[in-house]
Amino acid sequence: MGRMFGTDGVRGVANAELTPMLAMQLGQAGAYVLTKEKDHKPTIMVGCDTRISGDMLANALMAGVCSVGANAVYVGILPTPAVAYLTKKYKVDAGVVISASHNPVEFNGIKFFDANGYKLPDEMEDEIEAVIKSGMDGVKFPTGRQVGKIKYRTDAREEYINHAIQSIPMDLSGLKIVVDCAEGAAFYTSVEALKELGANVIAIHNNPDGSNINANCGSTHMEELKGRVLVEKANVGLAFDGDADRMLAVDENGQSVDGDQIMAIIGNHMKSKGTLKDNTIVATVMSNLGFFLMGEKNGLKMEQTKVGDRYVLERMREIGSNLGGEQSGHIIFLDENTTGDGLLSALHLLQVMVETGKPLSELASIMEVLPQALVNAKVANHKKEHYMDYPEVAKAIEELTAKFDGEGRVLIRPSGTEPLVRVMIEGKDQKQIEEEAKKLANLIQDVMF
Repeated sequence: MGRMFGTDGVRGVANAELTPMLAMQLGQAGAYVLTKEKDHKPTIMVGCDTRISGDMLANALMAGVCSVGANAVYVGILPTPAVAYLTKKYKVDAGVVISASHNPVEFNGIKFFDANGYKLPDEMEDEIEAVIKSGMDGVKFPTGRQVGKIKYRTDAREEYINHAIQSIPMDLSGLKIVVDCAEGAAFYTSVEALKELGANVIAIHNNPDGSNINANCGSTHMEELKGRVLVEKANVGLAFDGDADRMLAVDENGQSVDGDQIMAIIGNHMKSKGTLKDNTIVATVMSNLGFFLMGEKNGLKMEQTKVGDRYVLERMREIGSNLGGEQSGHIIFLDENTTGDGLLSALHLLQVMVETGKPLSELASIMEVLPQALVNAKVANHKKEHYMDYPEVAKAIEELTAKFDGEGRVLIRPSGTEPLVRVMIEGKDQKQIEEEAKKLANLIQDVMF
């Protein structure tokens, strides 16, 4: 069995891989590890996205929390960044989000935040896992009055909305915005925040029923949003994912604006205002080559990390940066929140549009997006980290890297959350790189099957 935690918590098919029993154990071990140094009865905040398995897993997890003598505060359906923010604001001891982000409804996940709203470092996740594997060795299970209890709060989402609009106050009247909520956790918070700032909001996919989260909508399926922006003659389209920690945009011409472009737009605007710390943006190795060339041209310092917003955050904290993120739309504004925040990303982007008076298509032209092909190879989850152990695969990667040397790049990496090996190639010829990426992905799939 591989490591229980991936790049974004514990993920799996709900009730098959991620069972109520495992959720309860994560509640017990997580509460124990995160609060064992406390000299008071600890409290853990729990929120979830809209998927149907959320209730089952949240209640199992909270039962685990209470069984080791900690209290739980259940805030219900909320974006991941809202739970991170509120964990810190309410001064509770830890936060937990039940969500599988952009994945289909059958998946779910459990991710932890510490008392300051930060995702846990690998070492602390490993400690939680070790406690579970030891059969809860050393964990005390109190009885009587020492058992924990659950408090239910329904007002938390308004506090998150208020925080977002007070962080970036502006007048959006006159802007028509189409918002795709992915039938997920943004269905209320994103729409209300934009309306409160005066925007003319057209909301789509904002009627979650527990089973439709991310289904042909949101930041991973933007075709409908592009069409709707054109039909409505809107100024901009905004697409969130299931737990609303990422956001991608569509310009007034129906063209996608990805996370790299969004960071380029916001980063340069912040630099012009003197609010971009050390004129630095932290991105991952998956960011487009055009993004780094843009930084060079505009006097920005560009830091690179491995893939995963947690690694972006770690680097941001190390160097004191206040802007970083991923091409996929996870963008972190460390002055305002401790994790990727789709709503803050949207408001920062809209702020640039308002303050410059420029349409999004013009703003996005600050960087040239170089042709990029990304193809996924499906492999067994326990094999995905070991693709270089297969001589045939290693040789093909070596040959392809040499072929694109000086004219592009080849990046192979296992997915942190799914049973996939991702093949990404950048180059000058879109058709060529797509063919090469498919060829290598098929080889990986066949050899590692």
